[in-house]
Amino acid sequence: MKTAQRQNNLKRTDAPGTSLKIGEVAQMSGIGIEALRFYERSGVLGKPPRMANGYRLYDESVLNRLAFIKKAQTLGFSLDEIRRIIAESQTGESPCEEVREIMRRRLIELDERMREMRRYRKELAATLSIWDEQGIADGDICGLIEGTEIGDVKQPARRVLNKKDQVKESKN
Repeated sequence: MKTAQRQNNLKRTDAPGTSLKIGEVAQMSGIGIEALRFYERSGVLGKPPRMANGYRLYDESVLNRLAFIKKAQTLGFSLDEIRRIIAESQTGESPCEEVREIMRRRLIELDERMREMRRYRKELAATLSIWDEQGIADGDICGLIEGTEIGDVKQPARRVLNKKDQVKESKN
């Protein structure tokens, strides 16, 4: 039943000027209704016109925009970056140069993160080797951890920061 309904909805988009309700867009794009609302609030989707009853009405171009957003997110672009890319494109300028620069920065940050991960892994491996030789160690909770000589082992960052976030984080 749902497959037939989806096919009917897909056929609707073939007609010029077709308007889609948010549930139809969610079903056709595979993106949840709350995510669509969030994309609208965050400015990557734009505000669709509304019917008298308040329902959002999207034209079929929203599906292309959503596909772009999903691909950009898969590549690691933040919603802020996606919003800027879309805005630049809407001015008639090509955002490709900025996109390449963002990706260059990402690769540099990723390389640094990988170096940090390798250093961290070596320290953990050395610690485990010592613990294997030591066996059981007395302590309040676990003597192995309590007696370790590792200094401030920083766990690697959980996300790659863009330039704007790096500036904010360095101020904190």
